[in-house]
Amino acid sequence: MIEKFTEVLCRFSTRDEGGNLAFHVGDDIKAVDANHALLAQKLGYNKDVLVHMKQIHSDIVHVVTPKDTFHTPPTCDALVTNRKNVPLMVMVADCTPVLFYDPVHKAIGVAHAGRAGAFGNIVKNVVQTMQSEYGSNPQEIIVSVGSAIGVCCYEVGEEIYEESKKEFGYAFEKHAGNYYLDINKIILTQLKECGIQEEHIQNDGVCSACNTKEYFSYRAEGQTGRFAGILMLK
Repeated sequence: MIEKFTEVLCRFSTRDEGGNLAFHVGDDIKAVDANHALLAQKLGYNKDVLVHMKQIHSDIVHVVTPKDTFHTPPTCDALVTNRKNVPLMVMVADCTPVLFYDPVHKAIGVAHAGRAGAFGNIVKNVVQTMQSEYGSNPQEIIVSVGSAIGVCCYEVGEEIYEESKKEFGYAFEKHAGNYYLDINKIILTQLKECGIQEEHIQNDGVCSACNTKEYFSYRAEGQTGRFAGILMLK
């Protein structure tokens, strides 16, 4: 949905377009750097000013500063900025990549929302940060939710269900005595609770674990690469 705005670059990479973009999964660092360079060239941004993250499964939102570059990634799980020509990147392999665009105040954000991020309501933190930093109105923010593990494949232990059923019971399914968690159901609910309009949310709905030819999946593959969501104000 964000893609229709010509003043922003918005893209979710795949295994074929981008390859592995993570430096921490055991791949040769030079090969990963080359993947970044090729993707930057194809999409038309400067790799060296791209800001990615040392993702730690938190609810921390970082406001990008000139000190943040490709070589100095901040430790957090979400980024926001209103600076032009500074691409933001979130890397995933089953966790949900969420991209935010405020077309009125010209601000963007990206979030890494796995189970911890969803339980911690990181998307709410992003929206609130965009409000406080840029004056964003949630009703005007456009959101694209990328591919992530679906409820079909995300089996969790009974202890997780028991710990979180009071708040997130609506997002669990039980099949043959096993519990399955729908992370995107939580994220979509939280976005709407923040004031994001349903018609402003695009949800890819593709399960990364079911589609390993196109996406990396930690649950399906174990040690694996990362694909990404990329967002930039032009």
